[in-house]
Amino acid sequence: MRPPLSDSPYPTFFDHTAIPCGDTRARLQSLIERMDQAVDECKECEKRTCRAVKEVLEAHIQPEEPFLPIECLRTSGNSYARNLLHRDPRGRYSIIVMVWDQGQGTPIHDHGGLWCVECVYQGRIRVKSFDYKDVPGHDMVRFEQTGQIIAGIGEAGALIPPFDYHTIDNPFDKAAATVHVYGGEMDFCNTFEQQSCGGYLKIGRDLCFDNNN
Repeated sequence: MRPPLSDSPYPTFFDHTAIPCGDTRARLQSLIERMDQAVDECKECEKRTCRAVKEVLEAHIQPEEPFLPIECLRTSGNSYARNLLHRDPRGRYSIIVMVWDQGQGTPIHDHGGLWCVECVYQGRIRVKSFDYKDVPGHDMVRFEQTGQIIAGIGEAGALIPPFDYHTIDNPFDKAAATVHVYGGEMDFCNTFEQQSCGGYLKIGRDLCFDNNN
């Protein structure tokens, strides 16, 4: 049985009608409309899809123009928060907001076979990238770190399997929030925990959301 990353129940839609009227709701609606268009126009090529989605996120996420509902920006005590913002009714993509308190982060993980585009909405995060090294005849796998970046508001990156192994953490003194767009419903991923031998043990995990109605 796969251990969940959160104790929260099953995911629900975020109620967009609860957002106050005005520019905030309009900007969120614009984000979703442009995301629909980007995903639909580029559906035959994952690289083009990721490029188009990245452009939409970069255009909408600006330091001086916040638009996400406060319910999606609350931290969680034990781990980073994972909040559903929008699930495409046609199943083409989903938008998740993750909130990282000081010191919170992920182990090395993949994205359940889905493409992913991530953009910083608030604060700063650290992202480390890894190459997967299989070890024939062993249960363990190995990773080689290939890069590290510090990303701030409006900065985005794309991940396409099998080149999608990374970690995210917040080593800074203020909470951070990131917007993640996945090529479907990411309800499962593999995480990798380092063992005393230096290798990593692969553990499948079910994923769920913290913002439940």
